[in-house]
Amino acid sequence: MTAPATRLLPMFPLGTVLFPGMVLPLHVFETRYRALVSDVLASDREFGVTLITRGHEVGGGDVRSDVGTLARVLEAEEFEDGRWLLVAVGRSRLRVVDWLEDDPYPRAVVADEPDGPVGPGAAELRDVVAGRLRTVLALRAELGGASAPIATELAGDPVVASHEAAVLAGANPHDAQRLLVARSAGERLALLVEVLDATEDLLRFQLGSGGPPGPPDG
Repeated sequence: MTAPATRLLPMFPLGTVLFPGMVLPLHVFETRYRALVSDVLASDREFGVTLITRGHEVGGGDVRSDVGTLARVLEAEEFEDGRWLLVAVGRSRLRVVDWLEDDPYPRAVVADEPDGPVGPGAAELRDVVAGRLRTVLALRAELGGASAPIATELAGDPVVASHEAAVLAGANPHDAQRLLVARSAGERLALLVEVLDATEDLLRFQLGSGGPPGPPDG
Protein backbone atom coordinates (compact mmCIF):
# COMPACT_ATOMS: atom_id res chain seq x y z
CA MET A 1 0.00 0.00 0.00
CA THR A 2 1.31 3.44 -0.95
CA ALA A 3 1.94 5.74 2.00
CA PRO A 4 -0.25 8.86 2.02
CA ALA A 5 1.32 12.08 0.78
CA THR A 6 2.46 14.39 3.55
CA ARG A 7 3.12 18.10 3.89
CA LEU A 8 4.60 20.45 6.48
CA LEU A 9 1.89 22.65 7.94
CA PRO A 10 1.71 25.46 10.52
CA MET A 11 -0.52 24.28 13.37
CA PHE A 12 -2.90 26.16 15.68
CA PRO A 13 -3.81 24.02 18.71
CA LEU A 14 -7.08 25.18 20.29
CA GLY A 15 -9.42 24.28 23.12
CA THR A 16 -12.21 23.66 20.62
CA VAL A 17 -12.72 21.28 17.70
CA LEU A 18 -12.96 22.55 14.13
CA PHE A 19 -15.08 20.53 11.68
CA PRO A 20 -14.95 20.70 7.88
CA GLY A 21 -17.29 23.46 6.74
CA MET A 22 -17.22 25.20 10.13
CA VAL A 23 -16.35 28.91 10.30
CA LEU A 24 -13.63 29.72 12.83
CA PRO A 25 -13.08 33.29 14.11
CA LEU A 26 -9.69 33.80 15.77
CA HIS A 27 -8.23 36.64 17.80
CA VAL A 28 -4.46 36.20 17.53
CA PHE A 29 -2.35 38.04 20.09
CA GLU A 30 0.45 35.66 21.16
CA THR A 31 3.77 36.50 19.49
CA ARG A 32 4.42 33.07 17.99
CA TYR A 33 0.96 32.90 16.44
CA ARG A 34 1.36 36.39 14.99
CA ALA A 35 4.39 34.96 13.17
CA LEU A 36 2.28 31.98 12.08
CA VAL A 37 -0.39 34.28 10.62
CA SER A 38 2.19 36.31 8.71
CA ASP A 39 3.70 33.18 7.17
CA VAL A 40 0.30 31.65 6.38
CA LEU A 41 -0.92 34.79 4.62
CA ALA A 42 2.32 34.95 2.64
CA SER A 43 1.84 31.39 1.35
CA ASP A 44 -1.34 29.39 0.68
CA ARG A 45 -3.42 30.76 3.64
CA GLU A 46 -3.75 27.25 5.10
CA PHE A 47 -2.95 25.91 8.57
CA GLY A 48 -3.98 22.98 10.75
CA VAL A 49 -6.19 23.02 13.83
CA THR A 50 -6.03 20.34 16.51
CA LEU A 51 -7.69 20.02 19.90
CA ILE A 52 -5.64 20.61 23.04
CA THR A 53 -6.48 17.59 25.16
CA ARG A 54 -4.52 18.80 28.19
CA GLY A 55 -3.01 22.17 28.95
CA HIS A 56 -3.72 25.67 27.66
CA GLU A 57 -3.79 27.57 24.37
CA VAL A 58 -1.37 30.22 25.62
CA GLY A 59 2.23 29.51 26.53
CA GLY A 60 2.79 26.03 25.14
CA GLY A 61 3.38 22.83 27.09
CA ASP A 62 0.04 21.41 25.95
CA VAL A 63 -0.95 17.91 24.81
CA ARG A 64 -2.56 17.82 21.37
CA SER A 65 -4.77 15.45 19.44
CA ASP A 66 -3.38 13.84 16.30
CA VAL A 67 -6.54 14.15 14.20
CA GLY A 68 -7.54 17.69 13.28
CA THR A 69 -8.76 19.84 10.45
CA LEU A 70 -7.14 21.79 7.62
CA ALA A 71 -8.27 25.43 7.81
CA ARG A 72 -8.07 28.20 5.24
CA VAL A 73 -8.06 31.92 6.05
CA LEU A 74 -10.95 33.78 4.43
CA GLU A 75 -10.46 37.20 6.03
CA ALA A 76 -7.61 38.78 7.96
CA GLU A 77 -7.30 42.15 9.70
CA GLU A 78 -4.16 43.35 11.48
CA PHE A 79 -4.27 45.93 14.27
CA GLU A 80 -1.64 48.58 14.93
CA ASP A 81 -0.33 46.65 17.95
CA GLY A 82 0.26 43.53 15.84
CA ARG A 83 -2.80 41.55 16.86
CA TRP A 84 -4.83 39.83 14.16
CA LEU A 85 -8.50 39.06 13.67
CA LEU A 86 -8.99 36.09 11.37
CA VAL A 87 -11.95 34.32 9.87
CA ALA A 88 -11.07 30.83 8.67
CA VAL A 89 -13.09 27.83 7.53
CA GLY A 90 -12.49 24.13 8.04
CA ARG A 91 -11.84 22.31 4.78
CA SER A 92 -10.96 18.65 5.43
CA ARG A 93 -9.67 16.30 8.10
CA LEU A 94 -5.96 15.72 8.62
CA ARG A 95 -3.80 13.39 10.67
CA VAL A 96 -0.57 14.48 12.32
CA VAL A 97 2.25 12.18 11.28
CA ASP A 98 4.93 13.97 13.30
CA TRP A 99 4.96 17.01 15.55
CA LEU A 100 8.02 19.23 15.08
CA GLU A 101 9.58 21.69 17.51
CA ASP A 102 7.42 24.75 18.29
CA ASP A 103 9.99 27.04 16.69
CA PRO A 104 8.95 29.66 15.82
CA TYR A 105 5.40 28.27 16.25
CA PRO A 106 3.75 24.82 16.28
CA ARG A 107 4.34 22.85 13.07
CA ALA A 108 3.66 19.29 12.03
CA VAL A 109 4.01 16.87 9.17
CA VAL A 110 0.43 15.96 8.25
CA ALA A 111 -1.46 13.74 5.85
CA ASP A 112 -5.04 13.87 4.60
CA GLU A 113 -7.51 11.83 6.66
CA PRO A 114 -10.47 11.28 4.32
CA ASP A 115 -13.68 9.62 5.49
CA GLY A 116 -14.09 5.94 4.67
CA PRO A 117 -17.08 4.62 2.68
CA VAL A 118 -20.37 6.08 3.89
CA GLY A 119 -21.82 2.63 4.60
CA PRO A 120 -25.36 1.28 4.50
CA GLY A 121 -28.08 3.06 6.44
CA ALA A 122 -26.35 6.44 6.46
CA ALA A 123 -29.28 8.19 4.74
CA GLU A 124 -31.68 6.88 7.37
CA LEU A 125 -29.30 7.87 10.17
CA ARG A 126 -29.05 11.34 8.67
CA ASP A 127 -32.85 11.69 9.01
CA VAL A 128 -32.77 10.45 12.62
CA VAL A 129 -30.02 12.94 13.47
CA ALA A 130 -31.97 15.77 11.82
CA GLY A 131 -34.97 15.01 14.03
CA ARG A 132 -32.89 14.74 17.22
CA LEU A 133 -31.12 17.99 16.34
CA ARG A 134 -34.39 19.89 15.90
CA THR A 135 -35.47 18.73 19.34
CA VAL A 136 -32.20 19.84 20.95
CA LEU A 137 -32.32 23.23 19.24
CA ALA A 138 -35.91 23.73 20.40
CA LEU A 139 -35.01 22.86 24.00
CA ARG A 140 -32.03 25.21 23.94
CA ALA A 141 -34.28 28.00 22.66
CA GLU A 142 -36.80 27.24 25.43
CA LEU A 143 -34.01 27.61 27.99
CA GLY A 144 -33.10 30.97 26.48
CA GLY A 145 -29.70 29.93 25.22
CA ALA A 146 -28.11 30.93 21.93
CA SER A 147 -29.04 28.42 19.27
CA ALA A 148 -29.29 27.91 15.54
CA PRO A 149 -32.81 28.28 14.06
CA ILE A 150 -34.97 25.29 14.92
CA ALA A 151 -35.86 24.91 11.22
CA THR A 152 -32.19 24.43 10.28
CA GLU A 153 -31.96 21.83 7.50
CA LEU A 154 -29.08 19.41 7.07
CA ALA A 155 -27.57 18.71 3.65
CA GLY A 156 -28.80 15.63 1.84
CA ASP A 157 -25.25 14.29 1.49
CA PRO A 158 -24.61 12.20 4.65
CA VAL A 159 -20.95 13.27 4.80
CA VAL A 160 -21.76 16.99 4.70
CA ALA A 161 -24.77 16.48 6.98
CA SER A 162 -22.63 14.67 9.56
CA HIS A 163 -20.26 17.63 9.79
CA GLU A 164 -23.09 20.18 9.85
CA ALA A 165 -24.83 18.32 12.67
CA ALA A 166 -21.56 17.93 14.56
CA VAL A 167 -21.16 21.72 14.54
CA LEU A 168 -24.76 22.40 15.58
CA ALA A 169 -24.82 19.71 18.28
CA GLY A 170 -22.74 21.92 20.58
CA ALA A 171 -20.95 18.91 22.07
CA ASN A 172 -18.24 19.28 24.67
CA PRO A 173 -14.67 19.13 23.31
CA HIS A 174 -14.25 15.45 24.21
CA ASP A 175 -17.39 14.36 22.34
CA ALA A 176 -16.67 16.78 19.49
CA GLN A 177 -13.26 15.17 19.02
CA ARG A 178 -14.89 11.72 19.00
CA LEU A 179 -17.17 12.97 16.22
CA LEU A 180 -14.26 14.37 14.23
CA VAL A 181 -12.24 11.15 14.56
CA ALA A 182 -15.15 8.92 13.43
CA ARG A 183 -13.98 6.92 10.42
CA SER A 184 -17.03 7.46 8.22
CA ALA A 185 -20.18 9.54 7.92
CA GLY A 186 -22.23 6.56 9.03
CA GLU A 187 -20.13 6.12 12.19
CA ARG A 188 -20.28 9.86 12.87
CA LEU A 189 -24.07 9.98 12.44
CA ALA A 190 -24.53 6.99 14.77
CA LEU A 191 -22.39 8.71 17.39
CA LEU A 192 -24.36 11.92 16.89
CA VAL A 193 -27.55 10.09 17.84
CA GLU A 194 -25.91 9.14 21.15
CA VAL A 195 -24.55 12.65 21.76
CA LEU A 196 -27.85 14.35 20.92
CA ASP A 197 -29.84 11.91 23.07
CA ALA A 198 -27.60 12.67 26.06
CA THR A 199 -27.86 16.40 25.35
CA GLU A 200 -31.65 16.18 25.15
CA ASP A 201 -31.78 14.40 28.52
CA LEU A 202 -29.63 17.12 30.10
CA LEU A 203 -31.70 19.95 28.62
CA ARG A 204 -34.97 18.37 29.76
CA PHE A 205 -33.51 18.01 33.26
CA GLN A 206 -32.55 21.68 33.22
CA LEU A 207 -36.04 22.66 32.10
CA GLY A 208 -37.58 20.56 34.85
CA SER A 209 -35.33 22.13 37.47
CA GLY A 210 -36.03 25.66 36.34
CA GLY A 211 -33.03 26.23 34.06
CA PRO A 212 -29.30 25.59 33.79
CA PRO A 213 -27.35 25.35 37.06
CA GLY A 214 -26.12 28.70 38.36
CA PRO A 215 -22.91 29.56 40.24
CA PRO A 216 -22.54 28.10 43.74
CA ASP A 217 -23.61 30.19 46.71
CA GLY A 218 -21.04 31.93 48.83
